[in-house]
This record gives sequence, structure tokens and C-alpha cells, in this order.
Amino acid sequence: SNVPLTNLAMSESANLAGGKVTYLDGHIVNKGSRTVTGVTVQVLFRDPAHEVAQNETRSLKLIRMRVPYIDIEPVSAAPLKPGDENDFRLIFDAVSPDWDGAYPELRVIRVETK
Repeated sequence: SNVPLTNLAMSESANLAGGKVTYLDGHIVNKGSRTVTGVTVQVLFRDPAHEVAQNETRSLKLIRMRVPYIDIEPVSAAPLKPGDENDFRLIFDAVSPDWDGAYPELRVIRVETK
């Protein structure tokens, strides 16, 4: 609860191999009293029956810059001090064809601090 993930937005683009890349962007705030050096999240993509179609565990990546392209870096490269906030991006090279297209469930499962 000390690192809420908000303002979720999804987008897709084609990759050079002709496939599709799915992006999940959002915003993170450090509401705790310690510096956050890493965040691990679980992402659940569901099928139309609301069963889990794909379960991913990822390290959160912060958006470092947006122009001329979006560049991301691990939280450890730019730790979030108490009160700091930043945008993040998760990238999925493949999503199950059974996915219902709704926003996936996103849960923080581990927070590293110093």
C-alpha cells in the first residue's frame, strides 16, 4: 500500500518481426518512509471466462525520458525516495491469444528498500 500503482494505460505496436508488442504504462508513488530500489509486480491477463490466461512476474521499469522515444530503466537506477513519484512501463512481447483484451490485474508482490 506504500507504493500504489495508478493511471494505468495500455497500448500496442508492431515489432520488426511482424508481431505485436503490448505496453502497460502507469504511475507509481513512494508513500513510505524508505527509499524504494526495486519493485516486482505480478500481471494477470484473463480470458473471457475470467480464468488466468497468462501470469507474468516482472520488475517494474521507470520511464527515464519520452522524447525522441520512450526509454526505460530499472528502479535501482533511479530509486524513489519517500514522496517521489514516476511513470513506469511494462513491455510484453507476447500476450496469450486467449486474453480477453481487458486491463490485466497488476499486483505489487515485492518492494526492495534501503
